[in-house]
Amino acid sequence: KIMDSFVSIRSHGALISPNKGQQDNCSERTMHEWPQLRRQELCSAPQFIVNGATRLDVCQGALNDCWLLSAIASLSVNRFLLNKVMPLEQSFKDGYKGCFTFSFWQYGQWEEVKIDDFLPTKDNKLIYLSSPERDEFWSALLEKAYAKLKGGYRALDMGFPHEAMVDMTGGVTEVFNISLLPQDLPAFLRHLLARGALINCANCQGPLEQSNGLGIMFRHAYSLTAVEQVKTAHGIVDLVRILNPWGNTEWSGPWSDLKGPEWEAVNKEEQKRLERVKREDGEFWMSVSDFRRHFETMEVCHLTDSLSETGSSVLPWCCVMHHGNWVPKPSVLLHLVRVDRGTHNSHKTCSFVLALMQKHQRRRGVNLAIALHIYPAHPKNTYLSPKDLQAFRPVLFLNYSMRREVVLRGSLPPGRYIIVPSTAEPNQPGAFLLRVLTEQGNAATLLLNLLCSVLAGSEKYLALEHCKSLVVLTDVSLKSYLMRTSVNACFYNHECFEVDSDPSCVHISAPGIMVDDLIMQLVGLRYTEPDLTISYPGFLYLLMKLESMAHKFQAHDITGMGSITVSYRQVRAFIYDSFLCICFRYFDQRGKRSSNKKV
Repeated sequence: KIMDSFVSIRSHGALISPNKGQQDNCSERTMHEWPQLRRQELCSAPQFIVNGATRLDVCQGALNDCWLLSAIASLSVNRFLLNKVMPLEQSFKDGYKGCFTFSFWQYGQWEEVKIDDFLPTKDNKLIYLSSPERDEFWSALLEKAYAKLKGGYRALDMGFPHEAMVDMTGGVTEVFNISLLPQDLPAFLRHLLARGALINCANCQGPLEQSNGLGIMFRHAYSLTAVEQVKTAHGIVDLVRILNPWGNTEWSGPWSDLKGPEWEAVNKEEQKRLERVKREDGEFWMSVSDFRRHFETMEVCHLTDSLSETGSSVLPWCCVMHHGNWVPKPSVLLHLVRVDRGTHNSHKTCSFVLALMQKHQRRRGVNLAIALHIYPAHPKNTYLSPKDLQAFRPVLFLNYSMRREVVLRGSLPPGRYIIVPSTAEPNQPGAFLLRVLTEQGNAATLLLNLLCSVLAGSEKYLALEHCKSLVVLTDVSLKSYLMRTSVNACFYNHECFEVDSDPSCVHISAPGIMVDDLIMQLVGLRYTEPDLTISYPGFLYLLMKLESMAHKFQAHDITGMGSITVSYRQVRAFIYDSFLCICFRYFDQRGKRSSNKKV
C-alpha cells in the first residue's frame, strides 16, 4: 500500500506501506507468534515448483507487501533471472536437506540466503504469500528468504516496488509519471521490454486500496508484463497485459477478461496467441489509452549485460560499476562515442543512465542528501581542478535527494564528460555505488582527483620531523641513520614530478607507481589535509611509502604470481615499521620534538 505522508509520487515513486487503522490483525503479529508448519504438514506431496514458476503463482497473504509481490511477478517472466535468484532445480525430493537457497543483489554483489521450510500458518493454511496450487511453495519460500534478508516479515510491511526489483535483479530502476511519457506509448513500452526491463505500475490518487469503480485499486502495485497489437474486425488495437498480485480483482472496463464485449471482434486464434483466459486470476488486458488514464506512475527496472542470458534476443544496457567513498571526492570520466541506433535520433546523441546508491544507509540509520552533476571534460586533462569546477557549468544535474538511490537519464553529443557524485554537506562519511549504463562501445572510467592540489597544501618544505619519518621508512637495517648515497638515491627517484600547466596539479603516475581505487581512497583519508589538499612533504612520504611496500612485496613474491603468503613474524615486522613511522610523526606534530629548520 502507498503512504501519502512519506514522499511525493511524482518525484520519488510509490512507497508501499500498511494503513495501521485498516490493517489485518494477523499482520501485526510476528512470524514466531503464529504456528509454523513444515511443508509435509500442509500437504501430503509438497513440491517446490508445479508446472513451472509463473506470474500466476503469486497470491498475496496477510502482509501488506504487494510492492514485493509485484516485483516477484515481474521476475517470474524472466526465467534466467528467476533461476539466478532461486535455482530452479531445488526440490523436496532427491538429496533434500531441509533448506533452500536464494540469492539477492546487494550493493553490487549477489548475497546468498539459506532458509528452512517452516512457514507461518493459521488453521493449517499459509497466512502470507502462497500459490493457488496448494502443494507448490516456491513463492512462499522466496518471500521468507527476502524477509530474512530484510530482518523479518514485519520489515516487508513497507517498501518501494523499485527497490524490491533492484534487490531481485541487480538492475537500475527509473520512476516515470505516465502522463509525461511519450505520445507513442506502445513503442516506448516495447523498447523497454525489448531490453528486458521489468515494469510495475500504480495509481496513487484515491483512498487506500479501494477500487476506482472499474476494478483498479488505488495505492496498489501492479506488474506490466506485455504490450501487444491485437487484430480485430475493426482494425488494430494496442493492449497492455497487467497482473494484480492479489490473484483476483481485475479490470472490469473495456477489454475485460470476463465482461469485455471487445473480444467478440477478435478471432479465436488471436485470443489464443494472447493467452486470454476467462478467469478471475488477477491478470487482465486493457487498452493503452485506458492504461494511461487509470494508472499514474510506472517503475521500470533496466537490466544490464551481466544479467542477460547468452544468446538472448534481449538488448540490455552495458553497465560499469564504481564503488567509492564520499571522502575524498571522486569523479568518473564518461567517454561517449557511439550514438544511439534508430531513426528518431536526428540529433546524433548518446543515451545513458546513471544510478547513484548510498550504501547501508538503513543499517547506519543515516540518509544523506545525494546528487549527480555532469560537466564537460577539460580539453587537455582527464580531471577537473577546483578552478575548473567553479568555471564550468554542469550540462546535466540531478537535485539533492535523500533516497537510497537516485537515477539520472540523459542524452549528450559524443565527447568526454566528468560525472561528479556528491553529498549536500561536504566531507560526509560513508560509501556509495555508482552505476553507469550506456550503449555498447561507450566507456566510463573512475577518476580520483584527490591529488589535484598537491602543492597547494600548508607545508611546502621538509621539516625535521618529516626527515625523521623518511629515515625510519627507508632504514631497513634499523641503524637510525642513512648514508649520503641512500639519501641521494631516495630524492633522485622522486624529484622528477610531472607538473601540469596548472601548478597545483601533480600526477602520482609520474614516478611509475600505479595503484587501484581502494588504495587511492585510503590515500585520501590518510594523507589529505582538512581542505582535501596534500602538502609536498606528505606527498613525498606517500610516494616513498608506496615504493617501500611495493619493494617488500616483490621481495616475497619470488615466483611472480602476484600474491604472497606471509608468516606471523613477517606481519609483525610490517606493523613495526608502520608503527615507528606513525610514532615519529605523531610526537613531532604534537610539538614534543618539533623544529622549524627547513631542509
